[in-house]
Amino acid sequence: MSAQQPPTLTTENAGIDISPISPADRRNSLEKHLQTRPEEQDLKNRHILLDTNAAPSLQAKALELERQRATDNLKKGLGKRPERGELVDRNILPDSTAAPSLQGHQKDLEKHMRADSLEKQLQNRPKPDELVKEGILQADENPITTS
Repeated sequence: MSAQQPPTLTTENAGIDISPISPADRRNSLEKHLQTRPEEQDLKNRHILLDTNAAPSLQAKALELERQRATDNLKKGLGKRPERGELVDRNILPDSTAAPSLQGHQKDLEKHMRADSLEKQLQNRPKPDELVKEGILQADENPITTS
C-alpha cells in the first residue's frame, strides 16, 4: 500500500549522509584505512597504546600501581622540601611578598633606588679641602694635590 518514502531530515540526522553503502565500497574504505594505520611503536610513543608486556587484563592494575608509586615518590619528595624561610635565608627565593610576575620589576626598582641613593650621597660628600681643614685628612693625604 504505501511506498517507501525517502528519510526525512531531522535534527538528529542533519548533515549526515544516511544513504546505504555498498559492500564493495565498505571493503575498499576499510582496506584504505588499514593501509594508513599507524605502526604499533608509533602508537606507544604517542601514549595511545601502553608500552608493556603485561597481559591486557593486568595492564590497568599495572598502570594504577605505577601511578601510586609516582604519587608516593612525590609525597616523599615534598615531605623533604625545605620551608620557604630556609630558601629565603639561602638566597634561593627572593624575600618578597610581591607576585612572581612583579618580582623582576621590583628587583630593578630596588637596584635603581640604591644607585640613586649612592649618587645622592656622593654628591653630598665633603670635598678633600674641607676634610683637611677639619683635621680628618692631613695635607699630604689630599688626593687633589699632586706630589
